[in-house]
Amino acid sequence: MTETFVIAQGGGPTAVINQTLAGVVLEARRRYPGARVLGARHGVRGIRDSDFVDLMALADEELKRIGATPSAALGSTRDKPDQAYCEKILKGLRQAGTTAFVYIGGNDTAGTQQILAEAAGGDIAFVHAPKTIDNDLVENDHTPGFISAAEFVAGAFLSVDLDFRALPGVYVGIVMGRHAGFLTAAAAAWRQDEESGPHLVYVPERAFSATRFIDDVSAVVSRHGRCVVAMSEGVSTDDGRALVETLVPADKVERDAHGNIQLSGGDLGMAVERLLKDGLPRTRSRVDTFGYLPRGNIGMINPTDAREAFEAGVFAVEAAARGGGSVALQYENGATVPRLVPLADVAGKTRHMPDDFLLPDANQVSSQGMAYMERLLPRRFDPAKPFV
Repeated sequence: MTETFVIAQGGGPTAVINQTLAGVVLEARRRYPGARVLGARHGVRGIRDSDFVDLMALADEELKRIGATPSAALGSTRDKPDQAYCEKILKGLRQAGTTAFVYIGGNDTAGTQQILAEAAGGDIAFVHAPKTIDNDLVENDHTPGFISAAEFVAGAFLSVDLDFRALPGVYVGIVMGRHAGFLTAAAAAWRQDEESGPHLVYVPERAFSATRFIDDVSAVVSRHGRCVVAMSEGVSTDDGRALVETLVPADKVERDAHGNIQLSGGDLGMAVERLLKDGLPRTRSRVDTFGYLPRGNIGMINPTDAREAFEAGVFAVEAAARGGGSVALQYENGATVPRLVPLADVAGKTRHMPDDFLLPDANQVSSQGMAYMERLLPRRFDPAKPFV
């Protein structure tokens, strides 16, 4: 029987998600001469609508060029299929003669694969290939896309700290991350010394207090004459509500089709600006929302990240041969290796940043957290120490 692979991409794009796509196609071509490989446009929606691209028609060099290009080349989706939708997906897969479906994405994508695998009854191999800048997939030491995005964040905060040494004030950079603070903590990866920013790091894993925030910033300004803050967009208060809910009027809070609060807009940034103006009225302050800028920046594609994403795609073909599952990047004996784990171990679960990655009594990254970041993000720059 001719092998027919279907590939789709789900969730937010990254700088290296197309490397995984290229890895699947090139390995399928090598391992199964004559195989068909179809790319579904806009995730499972393309399977439902039989909207496919013939990826085997592309030359190796063109596939490698696509792999080196940021964003999701096939288009993505945030559809969360219910039972009726899954039946349409399965129908589309069977009409295409699919023997293996590789879905590149995060924990929701793994959840979709688990539902489909259970409904299919074993005649199709369902493989989840990892992707997320949030670094929040369980069973993974880190995920494809995180390193490149984290280098953008680390470089941005290094640059901002140098800027605010020259013209002191308070700076808050709001970084993507709904439930996990890894990407925000990466802001500290390239700090020059203990006096350097970010001086404060606020992540979803720690409850946020507006009063404590102003006290923290005030104390840092008193000590250093300036304060640089890294804040996750998903920070929440003691009652578990997203900070944006507590600072923005209810009629102004935006939600997506699934009821999730929209965190990536400017509402949180404007609310934090108001906190600073009210709490520190005579202090120069600036709040920036990084938004989508870190996740697919063509100028910050990390070679290790690109290689690991490609290898995850290659391994996904092996995973299909084994009957399916989730590809996980694990750290063993000083090296990152892909391993196959059950879909159920990843589906719908969130990996949070370990508590010991932060100091117990301060909103700062601990030595354990810094060691993790330094392993993944070796310093790329050696700036001189300013006179101020």
